[in-house]
Amino acid sequence: MVFRTIATTAAILVGLALTGAVAGPQWDPVPVTDHLVPATEDTAIGGVDAEAAEELGAVGAYEVRETAVTIPLDGTAVGGLLRQPVGDDGEVLADRPGVVYVHGAGTGKSTEAFIESATALASAGIVTLVPDKRLDTYTTRDRDYVAMAADYRRSVDLLRTVDGVDAAQVGVYGESEGTWIVPVMQAQDPTIAFTVLVSAPVVPPRQQAAFAVDSYLRNTGVPEQVFRAIPRAVGMQLPGGGFEYADFDVRPWLEEQTAPVLVAYGTADPSMPIEQGARQVIADTAVNGDDAPVTVRYYAGANHGINVPLDGGMHLHPDFARDVATWVQGMPATADAAPRIAGDTPNQLYLASAVPQPRWWGNGDIVVGAVIAGVALLVVGPVVWGAHALVRRTLLRRSSTVAPRLARGLRSSLLGLALGSVATMIALVAYLLAVARLALDYERDDLVVQGGWIVVRLLGVAAAVAAALVIRRVADARAERRAGADVAVARGWPAVLTFWCTLAGSLAVLGTLAYWGVYQLGI
Repeated sequence: MVFRTIATTAAILVGLALTGAVAGPQWDPVPVTDHLVPATEDTAIGGVDAEAAEELGAVGAYEVRETAVTIPLDGTAVGGLLRQPVGDDGEVLADRPGVVYVHGAGTGKSTEAFIESATALASAGIVTLVPDKRLDTYTTRDRDYVAMAADYRRSVDLLRTVDGVDAAQVGVYGESEGTWIVPVMQAQDPTIAFTVLVSAPVVPPRQQAAFAVDSYLRNTGVPEQVFRAIPRAVGMQLPGGGFEYADFDVRPWLEEQTAPVLVAYGTADPSMPIEQGARQVIADTAVNGDDAPVTVRYYAGANHGINVPLDGGMHLHPDFARDVATWVQGMPATADAAPRIAGDTPNQLYLASAVPQPRWWGNGDIVVGAVIAGVALLVVGPVVWGAHALVRRTLLRRSSTVAPRLARGLRSSLLGLALGSVATMIALVAYLLAVARLALDYERDDLVVQGGWIVVRLLGVAAAVAAALVIRRVADARAERRAGADVAVARGWPAVLTFWCTLAGSLAVLGTLAYWGVYQLGI
């Protein structure tokens, strides 16, 4: 008997492993083999002599005046914060270049975003404008980067009219998600004098998301089996629809660039393809034969926001604002000056590339629906049986009908199958949430990462054992019936309903678990 149970369990585990293997794509990112080598570790901008560079990039050289402004948009308006360098006479400086900031993902208040960067550039002699992000057209599900570019261009128009600003020297600074917007702005308005792309993903959002998840998981040290979930989660159509912007391609807009581009990355930023992004910007801006000059800088130990640990907190890398200020104010000499690529040596492990699309479970509504339907089925049968038993005891006391029942040992096996399936699903969700927290906090915890995965898989095996016991009990009941015994797998419609609902619900949950890699056997 034990051997039969073990053999059946093994067959179920292999079947679930095969189901998981064929139900969706694998994850096999391509390693980076040709790494960028900066010309020098010094990030200082070339094109001007040392004395001039020190003067042009002198952060703190001027007092900064802050003024709240209102920026009219199509059908609404947003606030903004203008920062202007002020001379010793208390007057704003004349004929200064200007920079408009474009926010990354999430909300962005002008009073909370880019504070160090915008203030530092203003203190070096550049007028900066940080607008509030428009939120009435920006949600997690729906974003239109071309429309957002049109909104941000209103800030460019406004900055050009500010006293002391050289209208011909107004550029745009974008960070992270904002770097998908900035090239659109410059392509649509070639009079934008320059663009600064900070922590630019360059590749479409879906590819960047898969790259970031892969990088975070590697930093966290998760088992190899977990990586299979990346294309299945990122590659599918997310539940509820929307998210069309996930496949937005900025490269056609980069090909239309005409103004100088400064690209900056922190080498401690695991979420961005920091080598691939720089190469792609350089290549795409040269497609039309009239290169937009590109300067690339890598900052040692800097994170996604070009921040490093300083004075007990995270602050802007001390050389970053200096370099941006020198590059902007030294135009046109600094636009294409050597070295083109300088700073810390980047080390991107894998390429960000097209995410494989799930075949059968590519629709997130189906994935979520399978779990909901499975759990609902597991609940329906016992609830109906319980309700029937209550009615039978209270209203049908004199009924001669036989009470519903399951074959000997089947009830406990079905209960174990249902509880095992649900417990494994709950454990998997809890495990993924715990790993996500560690990944986002850049932490490692082998007890959670390795031990948690073992617990999830052991629960999955326990559910498979319960399934094997169900099969054994059913087989035994049928064998007894063939031998002439008055035995049935399930007697009475409530028992029959519970039996089939439990089987169908467990199958749906176990299939989902197999899809997400719980039953991987290296297949």
